[in-house]
Formats: sequence, structure tokens, C-alpha cells
Amino acid sequence: MSDTPPPSSGYPGDPAVQAEWDERYGDQERLWSGQPNGALVAEVAHLTPGRVLDVGCGEGADAVWLARRGWEVTALDVSGVALDRAAGHARDAGVSVRWMHAGLVEAALPAGSFDLVSAQYPALLRTPDAAAERALLEAVAPGGVLLLVHHAGMDARHAHDSGFDPADYVWPSMVAASLTDDWVVEVDEVRPRVIPDGGAGAHHADDLVFRARRLR
Repeated sequence: MSDTPPPSSGYPGDPAVQAEWDERYGDQERLWSGQPNGALVAEVAHLTPGRVLDVGCGEGADAVWLARRGWEVTALDVSGVALDRAAGHARDAGVSVRWMHAGLVEAALPAGSFDLVSAQYPALLRTPDAAAERALLEAVAPGGVLLLVHHAGMDARHAHDSGFDPADYVWPSMVAASLTDDWVVEVDEVRPRVIPDGGAGAHHADDLVFRARRLR
């Protein structure tokens, strides 16, 4: 059975960020396609299941897919609305997932806790101290993998009237620049995206896939 997400009152981050994402999810019965991300499926197929962190899990499609394949899944999101839906999907699938109502930085996860950290199209806010980049890298156990996937070209776009400004967010190039000699980059490429049927973001044609392994 799926674990129940913590109540919204326990969210440790910025209430405005939570409210923004709750509103976005609340406007639609289903925001995403309900299918696991194609890059995740392709990149994880050869890995031995272990402990995985799903960053920005949304409605839980990736978390459920991973749990079905034997991974011990911890999934976090800033939206309580999304987590409620995700927990329902996991219950329907008969799988167990540990849900966390938190952003990546606020979750304060123990260092080196995960064999795989998966961040699929994450909306990680950029800070002067590179907190999100450090949190991604520190969560990976020695020998483990960081898989970061984003829509190709998004970081080069200009700010527009919707309020989206690429300069506000963390992109794979910033994570790559934070790597030390303890890491080796295994994949850093743009490839055609496996486009799901329906759901937000279906208009993006290409993925930027970044996979790095922590050596020690």
C-alpha cells in the first residue's frame, strides 16, 4: 500500500510557492499525461533497483513506475494537491512510496541516501549559494546516479509576460559545473523526446538528458 502524504500544514517551504503549484494542479483534474517520462524509462532500464529519490514527483507517474520495478521510492513535491493524486495512483497500483511534502532543499535529506536521484523537468529555484545544485548532488550515494532531464533550449529563452524567467531556475549546465572529481558524466546530450499523449508540456520536442555517476 502507498504511504499517505503529510498534511499541507507541515510544508516547510515558501507558502507562496506551494500555493502557486496547488493552484496549477487544482485548475485541472489531471495536469500531466499519467505516463512515466520516456528519458527516465530509457536511462533506468539497465540499473539495479535500489533507493531512489523522485524530485518534483507531481502526480506520481514516475514514482509508481519505479516502485513497480522494485525500487524503494521517496518522492517529494511542493504541491499537496499533486501528492494527494500521486498517493491515490500508488494505492490503485498497489505499490508503496514514501511521499514528502517539501521542496528539494527544504527536505534536508540525509547525504548519500539514494542510489538514484531522478529530476525530470524540475522547477528548481536558483539561489546565490547554489543550494539546489548541492542538494541534488549530496543526495546521491557513492556509486549512485544523478539523472537530470529538461526540455532542451529552455535555459536560453527570454523572460516573458507569463512570469517565467529562465534566470530564476537551475539548469543541467549549472549542475554539471558543480561536479567535482568524485563524479563522472555518463550522458550529456540532446535527444528527441518521447512525447506522451496529452498533459502539459507535450509541445516540447527534445530532451536534454544529463546523467552522472558518483564515484566516491
